[in-house]
Amino acid sequence: MGVSPKRKPQMRFHFPAVALSILLALDGGARAGVPTYTVDQAVAVAQAQNPEIAIARKKMEAAHGGLVEAKAGYLPALVSTGLADKRQDQVDTRLRQEDYNASLRLQENVYTGGATTNRVAIARFKIEQADYDFQETTNRVAMETRVAFYEALLNRAKIQVHEDSVRALDQEAKNQQERLRAGLVGTLNVQRAEVALANERPELINAQTQLKNSYLRLSELLGLDLPADSEQPPFEIAGELRYEPGTPTLNECLARADAERPLIKSRQREIEIEDRQYVVDRSELHPRFGVFGGYEVYNERDPDVGHEFNHGFVAGVSGTWNIFDGFATKGRMQATRARRDAAVKALEAARRTVASEVRSAFLDLQQSDRVLASEEKNVETANESLGIAKSNFGAGLGTQLDILQASSDVTRTRTTRLGAIYLHNAALARLARACAVTSQTLAFMSSGEKQDSTKPAAKSGAR
Repeated sequence: MGVSPKRKPQMRFHFPAVALSILLALDGGARAGVPTYTVDQAVAVAQAQNPEIAIARKKMEAAHGGLVEAKAGYLPALVSTGLADKRQDQVDTRLRQEDYNASLRLQENVYTGGATTNRVAIARFKIEQADYDFQETTNRVAMETRVAFYEALLNRAKIQVHEDSVRALDQEAKNQQERLRAGLVGTLNVQRAEVALANERPELINAQTQLKNSYLRLSELLGLDLPADSEQPPFEIAGELRYEPGTPTLNECLARADAERPLIKSRQREIEIEDRQYVVDRSELHPRFGVFGGYEVYNERDPDVGHEFNHGFVAGVSGTWNIFDGFATKGRMQATRARRDAAVKALEAARRTVASEVRSAFLDLQQSDRVLASEEKNVETANESLGIAKSNFGAGLGTQLDILQASSDVTRTRTTRLGAIYLHNAALARLARACAVTSQTLAFMSSGEKQDSTKPAAKSGAR
């Protein structure tokens, strides 16, 4: 969606609106006992219930916890220590038989070689990175939900097409049997009709199975469980597979994707995190200073009075400097440099992947529009040809093969057209995700483009 992490209130997907969409969907499906979702309502449900989105949201919360931890380096720490032991009686020793001490100190870091500042910066970058990953996950789930929804609409429409074909072929088989009994045709005509009907029924069964699989995929994306005692999905889908016209320019989509895609921004933050981590690693080579103040209680033998109990306030300056740590710091710096180089390569790969997704979506759009441009008229022609074939056969001017072939052409052209509409709508959903925009924004980007004469009209429906 390309939203900056500084505008986080907008990234919570307006849950009141999501809840309203869900309630409307539940109300719309109350008569059937299950909710009925439109494609936009299905996306809203997925954004509210999808497990991957929930996991990404929890990772954002974890990143905020990391910032709290990093900021602790700026605050003083209150530390208490204590020790008490008792030794056995010994001869000829100057050790005390009892030893104890306790202290309560308030410590504040004064100089850490830049470690604290850069740890806080890393924590902020990780919050932004988690936010970008959350956006990327949400956009992907929304895209997959739309594609799965369009696929369900496609399979449902295919069922209607094949049911129409089965009914027509079944009627043709009955007609040929009546003609056979009347002595007007031979057995070959009846067998041809029965074979054509038998060949069409598996296509209907396949479409029905594919629709069930589409519901399974949608259920997974929506975070819904199928009832254990039923094969029926816990929801229904509303609407028809319709062509959504309009496509923005390729250059505009490539530029927007490169600038706004959360995947690319996440990879950029990864480089910045490693740059800061290198400074943190290098800080181990610098001395560290701090101040402290507190109160101590301890035993100490006084040679004059023999009193062992002592206590009082203490204050001072502490410092540490690792002169040699066995090359541990050098190893950490080397590993950080390698991770940064890998992050740069990952950013380059992400840019290529995003550009490839945009171009692939455009190729699918071009393919679907070219197919629709030819099939739009072809469906009407196939229906007219079937009517002519039936008329000619009734008048004795045609053959049964003409009817069967024309019927097959009608089924094939209708399913081809439906497949092209699905491919177009799915490509638009993929393009919206690749550009990090909503479908509404993508339609707005397309509104200024002149309608290409080769593109089909917006009135195309599922049937």
